[in-house]
Amino acid sequence: MEAVLKTYTSCFWKICRMKETLVRSLSGLLYVSLLVTCLFFEHLLIALFFVFGLICIGEFNKLIQLKSYIPYIIFIILFAVFGYWQAVLNTNTGIHEATQILTVLSIFVNLFLIKDLFSGKTIPLFSTKRFLLTTFYLSSAFVFLILIANYYQSYNPLILLGAFILIWVNDSFAYLVGKNFGKQKLFEAISPKKTVEGFLGGLFFSCVASYFIATFTATLNFTSWLLLSIIISVFGTLGDLIESKFKRQAHVKDSGVIMPGHGGLLDRLDSIIFAAPFIYLFLRILHYVS
Repeated sequence: MEAVLKTYTSCFWKICRMKETLVRSLSGLLYVSLLVTCLFFEHLLIALFFVFGLICIGEFNKLIQLKSYIPYIIFIILFAVFGYWQAVLNTNTGIHEATQILTVLSIFVNLFLIKDLFSGKTIPLFSTKRFLLTTFYLSSAFVFLILIANYYQSYNPLILLGAFILIWVNDSFAYLVGKNFGKQKLFEAISPKKTVEGFLGGLFFSCVASYFIATFTATLNFTSWLLLSIIISVFGTLGDLIESKFKRQAHVKDSGVIMPGHGGLLDRLDSIIFAAPFIYLFLRILHYVS
């Protein structure tokens, strides 16, 4: 009788795991399909990132315990200014200077987050810092995603698509390599499952993927995509760790429940959100030196 019970219990958990895997796969497929489809239509992408931004702000506000509508207002203003300035006013006057200021402030805030990740048990969340984070860590990231898609001064989604592909390749192979070969913990206090071997595996396969992206997109040369793959892997991993630290401080497993099997939208976008200003800065430097 006991053996039969164990058999039924084992079968039950296998079915549950299969169901969870199926739900996770379908949810992820829907997310990727929606994103890739919207990438090829400028106004659809802007609308999608606007909705994504509002959702992520709501999830992040819960993590940092910020009960205020101000972050939403700031996000709407930033998104409207940088998303439609040129289209509405039919001029670039002032937009380049404003973008440079936003880039400097965003990178400055992100560097402080990296410092907080490595130097303290918790990330300080005094009142002013909460608003700085929602503005220059989160809201500005969605602005940079739009600016990356307009790198050629006209809408071209292929660089942004390549960046997302590198994020997905890095995350996937970091998980696979870490699960099968990982021994040395990368940052055990924050994310016990991440390993140095996984990080290096994700970085290696991102570099490999950069060759194919350079070949088939005809956007940047291989050297530029190779450097981008390193930037995305390093800062994407840091972004993942930083969001994990926010969740650990909030004593939650996921930032939300909007994506079954994955958690919140912020859980899926944390890497690209943190990497976005660094990607944009690299592209601007590349533009000036080329």
